[in-house]
Amino acid sequence: MHQQILAAALGVAALAVAPPLVRAQTGDTKTAEQVFKNITELKTIPADQLVPAMQFIAASLGVECTFCHVQGKMDADDKPEKKTARRMMAMTAMINKTSFGGRQQITCYSCHHGLSHPASVPAVMESDAAMHTEAAPPTAGPTATVDEILARYVAAVGGADAIHRATSREMKGVLVTGGNQTPIELFTKAPNERISISHMGSADSYTAFDGTAGWMGSTGHVAHAMNTAESASAGLDAEFYLPLRLKEIYPQLRRGRPEEIRGAECDVVSGSAPGHPAIRLYFEKTTGLLLRMVRSSETPMGRMPVQIDYADYRNSGGAKVPFRWTLSRPAGRFTIQIAEMKVNVPIDDARFRKPEGELK
Repeated sequence: MHQQILAAALGVAALAVAPPLVRAQTGDTKTAEQVFKNITELKTIPADQLVPAMQFIAASLGVECTFCHVQGKMDADDKPEKKTARRMMAMTAMINKTSFGGRQQITCYSCHHGLSHPASVPAVMESDAAMHTEAAPPTAGPTATVDEILARYVAAVGGADAIHRATSREMKGVLVTGGNQTPIELFTKAPNERISISHMGSADSYTAFDGTAGWMGSTGHVAHAMNTAESASAGLDAEFYLPLRLKEIYPQLRRGRPEEIRGAECDVVSGSAPGHPAIRLYFEKTTGLLLRMVRSSETPMGRMPVQIDYADYRNSGGAKVPFRWTLSRPAGRFTIQIAEMKVNVPIDDARFRKPEGELK
């Protein structure tokens, strides 16, 4: 799944747009125009940030790469849509500069909302049903502090001692996307190593974090390193003792307004920290369990969200862990359902490291 999304992003990587923000270059980092052809606007950003920027644009407009590009000639300027995109991104950057002091308040999505051509006229009512209004937040009860919410979460999964009894897990299940099921295996090891292997016919797809950095690959191809944002997200997924580590990873966690998820009232906690994706965590008030995490990574064009919904909590080595989670992005979603989980299975650290040469 990661590979499919990355491949789609690479297809639109040649689109040149105007930067609402510019990151400083350090060391020998190559810029976008040093790696890609015909970059006229995003010249100063790191090359590995161009693909996330294109992912954001594609998701905001609800389009594929060929909407702006000529298939097989991604650097060509033949299509008027590509020229329009450049003008629109320059306009967005100017609005942010002149109206918001350079803060990224306006993005492609502000107007497009997943449409290639944004609507400029309000829609008329098509039924006698009451007009939709934003739902009021759940009625506030006694206000719990962040420390109390996290303590309840730890207790809900079994307590610190039970969490520490497990040092590794080996899982087998299925990855469900678009109604299709693919066998998948996952191996996790404390403190923060993780690899998932989805078996797609004659080829396997790998997504891993080795404790320091993330990588991806598939059978018959050379594995490649994740960019900084991808690696940070993969590292968060790999946190084996996440309930106990949240305050260490995010020292400035804040309590948000309560919200409902699938009819369950939740306490909301948000946080950000250097080197980690910004997060919002949703804890069910009645059970204390984590139901949802929304993590966001910054791209040169805007913030890209990923939502993970956790369900089917079961005992595993003394602590409760989710046996099902659904990962949703603007461009797609998939669910992993675990059928079998083994605890404290010996796993060599080498299993998580990026291999040299082609994956077999």
